[in-house]
Formats: sequence, structure tokens, C-alpha cells
Amino acid sequence: MIRSRIKELREDRDFTQREIAQLLQVAQNTYCNYENGNREIPLSLLVTLSRFYEVNLDYLLGLTDISAPLPPSTRPL
Repeated sequence: MIRSRIKELREDRDFTQREIAQLLQVAQNTYCNYENGNREIPLSLLVTLSRFYEVNLDYLLGLTDISAPLPPSTRPL
């Protein structure tokens, strides 16, 4: 599910794999492997993509079909 969501978000916003790879500071072929499901994407990079695309992390993980980001937590860290 993750791979289809990150590919869909990238294509809908007209970004190339190379551009997203640069954002994540990984090689283009590494990002390609994330989209193709040949390699698991680290949680830290999923968080970066969630913030970049302004979508809910649960949406990227396929746990919900609601893409809207959650409101910021008011709990102290």
C-alpha cells in the first residue's frame, strides 16, 4: 500500500523520482526501489514524505483513506 500511495502522490503533484530522492537525500534508484516495493522505506523518510505532501502518515501506511493531516498535538514533548 505504501508504494502505491507514495507513487500516486508524487505523480499527482508532477514530481520526478529524482526530485523526491533529493528531498529524502537518497539515490534515485533507492527511491525507485521504495516505489516498486523492492525495499522498505524507513519510518523517518515516511514522516518526511507525510510532511512534504501534507498528508496523514496513516494514509501513507494504508491505515485510512483520509489523507488530511492530523492537527498538531497539544501535548508537551
